[in-house]
Amino acid sequence: MSLIHETMGKAQQAFLTFKNATGAEKGAFLEAIAQQIELIKEQLIPIAAAESNLPEGRITGETGRTLGQIRLFAGLVKEGSWVEATIDQADPNRAPLPKPDIRRMLRPLGPVVVFGASNFPLAFSTAGGDTLSALAAGCTVIYKAHPAHPKTSQMVADAIRSAAKETGMPEGVFQHIEGGVEEGQELAAHPVAKAIAFTGSFRGGKALFDTANARKNPIPVFAEMGSVNPIVAFESKLSANLEELAATYVGSLTLGVGQFCTNPGLIFVPHALADRFASEVSKKMEKIAKAPMLHEGIAQTYYAALRRLSDNGNLSWVTVFDSEDVLLAAPAFARVSARDWMKNSDFQEEVFGPFGIMITYEHLDELTEAIEALHGQLTCTVWAEESEIAAHKALVSQLEEKCGRLLFKGAPTGVEVGYAMQHGGPYPSTTDSRSTSVGVYAIKRFARPVAYQDMPAALLPEELKDNNPLRIWRTVDGNWQQ
Repeated sequence: MSLIHETMGKAQQAFLTFKNATGAEKGAFLEAIAQQIELIKEQLIPIAAAESNLPEGRITGETGRTLGQIRLFAGLVKEGSWVEATIDQADPNRAPLPKPDIRRMLRPLGPVVVFGASNFPLAFSTAGGDTLSALAAGCTVIYKAHPAHPKTSQMVADAIRSAAKETGMPEGVFQHIEGGVEEGQELAAHPVAKAIAFTGSFRGGKALFDTANARKNPIPVFAEMGSVNPIVAFESKLSANLEELAATYVGSLTLGVGQFCTNPGLIFVPHALADRFASEVSKKMEKIAKAPMLHEGIAQTYYAALRRLSDNGNLSWVTVFDSEDVLLAAPAFARVSARDWMKNSDFQEEVFGPFGIMITYEHLDELTEAIEALHGQLTCTVWAEESEIAAHKALVSQLEEKCGRLLFKGAPTGVEVGYAMQHGGPYPSTTDSRSTSVGVYAIKRFARPVAYQDMPAALLPEELKDNNPLRIWRTVDGNWQQ
């Protein structure tokens, strides 16, 4: 019996118990995970920084975010209304046929395979949002560690297992596996797996998506595969705030050496302001020193992408990448006309690193045409005066069709973890635009609705009993009540 087959068997056995855990029990488990990570964070932070080449300050902030999102999900499941309990009460006297009693709620899918991300060794990894939301839903988790930070991953995995033992969770509720592409594909194809969560490259996410859909019983794949997150600048707004907005753009583009899935790799600028904006961006980029990327492979991929783009005669380089390094990355910036940009889909490919392209447009009809050509994005950002937005509502509406989050201030880097966040957009940014991988609604990826018709009262889940013992919010005969 292979290790993966044995692991999946344990996950299934644990699921049969864990799926019936109460919200209070799951909340206690999640809170214990946070407590265990608190106990090791002084040792964890320097190890995570060393493995990822990220500064300790960044890792410290990411640790806080990780603990915050753990406690957010703990509070969500303890309160309990997330299950969308819905009751249509029976009416035996209805003519011509009696009305049955039907009660519906969300139930966990089953064992979930989670793939860790390279750019967030804590918040999108072992105890990251995918793992937490799956556990919160009542699913067991098989976590495939990212090879870029094995020690960090193992330490957090040990903390989760300690929390599981402390709170009496079944053995196999969380399991940690190392390996490469072959192991990942085996996990995705295993019949026990009921869903996959992935954060990374388009190539990796699409491969898992294809494997999951080729199975005898296809399963959902929630793959966040990055995007170029365009900013659309209108003339009045940019003209009045050009230096400030150039600084905002460069700060967002180079944050974390450009290694964010919300990195603004494209910016649309009116042709009349393009030279001024390019000059300001260039000045600010000159002050930014090279910095280490997450690992050598990512740096090599970054420079290889820039070399490919440099072969295109339609692209003019504003800030030239003049040297390559096995680990350090320098920011780069290029420009192209909207007409030429629309002719080449390579200009829409994500370059993972501090690189941006400015697309210059002559008039709003040309901008509208370019936006129509955009691929699906995690985010789109509008820099415009209120009067410009009011005058071009159709264009803003068009942008909404291209993304999962539409911003009207600042830049897209920085993803708030809360109740309203949407981190997921139309393909190819994600494989399912109806879902989010950040915020409390991430839990609903790993649950499915089940309706109980004329079930004896003694067998009903607590969430669906007439007296509502959990005091959760429910829809009863069409009325939202507690």
